[in-house]
Amino acid sequence: MTKITRLQELVYEMKVGEVMTREVIEVTPQTRMGSIRKLLRERRISGVPVVQDGKLEGLISIEDLINALAESAMEATVGEKMTRNPVTLRAEEPVVMAINLFTTHGYGRFPVVDEEGRMVGIVTRGDIIEGLLKKLEVEYHEEEIRRYRVSHIFEDVVSDRTSIILRYDVMARDFKRAGEASSNIKLVLSRLGAPLEVVRRAAIAAYEAEMNIIIHTTEGGEIQAEVQPGRLIIRAVDRGPGIPDIARAMQPGFSTAAEWIQELGFGAGMGLSNIQRCANEMKLESPEQKWTRLEATFYLDGGDQKSAPGSKSEGEKTDGF
Repeated sequence: MTKITRLQELVYEMKVGEVMTREVIEVTPQTRMGSIRKLLRERRISGVPVVQDGKLEGLISIEDLINALAESAMEATVGEKMTRNPVTLRAEEPVVMAINLFTTHGYGRFPVVDEEGRMVGIVTRGDIIEGLLKKLEVEYHEEEIRRYRVSHIFEDVVSDRTSIILRYDVMARDFKRAGEASSNIKLVLSRLGAPLEVVRRAAIAAYEAEMNIIIHTTEGGEIQAEVQPGRLIIRAVDRGPGIPDIARAMQPGFSTAAEWIQELGFGAGMGLSNIQRCANEMKLESPEQKWTRLEATFYLDGGDQKSAPGSKSEGEKTDGF
């Protein structure tokens, strides 16, 4: 499997509008080629868009200027010498689209236009490089802030026992909202600056616990996430009917889900074992088979790291993520 770097991800995530230059030097079709010679030299650029009433009409490049010089046509207008119908980009297109165009055409710049063909900016290779580097720098500083936040969040709180508790109600058979609780937990943990590997493992465990409540209970239940100094605890408590045989339920592939639920792609019998592999500690109880309480603990200090399930090396199927 090829490892994807953050830089490679960014060229797909970032939009052209985030890296383009908005203050564009432009000329009109009536501009004389003699003026273009001076403009390109003074501005140290190799081309400029030709705009009339806000709309892009073409591009005039240093190559066009050289041809005009060879023809002794410096009094000609830009409209006579420009390249018409140039290749353009849209601000909402991904940066990778611009990179592909630079590779295909070899141009030095591409105009960026809106739906009506009006100029909104211009993008060069330099703009892309600068934009990507700035994004990486911002993300680096944000990551440092998150790390500081999670390591210092409890320092100024005077209390014998301090924690942050998130609670989410989960309804039985509510497949339309399946995954909402775990997604919210993942979002909050990320904003608190929890280690990314812990966030991923905790999100998978929360999702599996949430799906177990949706699939196997009749009265629904609750998902909790408690952040304590140095640890995170995911709890899932339902209101029945309970688990008759916990040891058997923990066996990978064992499922009591109805056939129609399995046909929907849920209830493969891997939920509890996946939670156990993700967590540093796991407790499961079902007193008198009337209700069930699951507790999964994750260390935030990086100790005893575990790998999240779902990798090819494990060769097993997860119910989510």
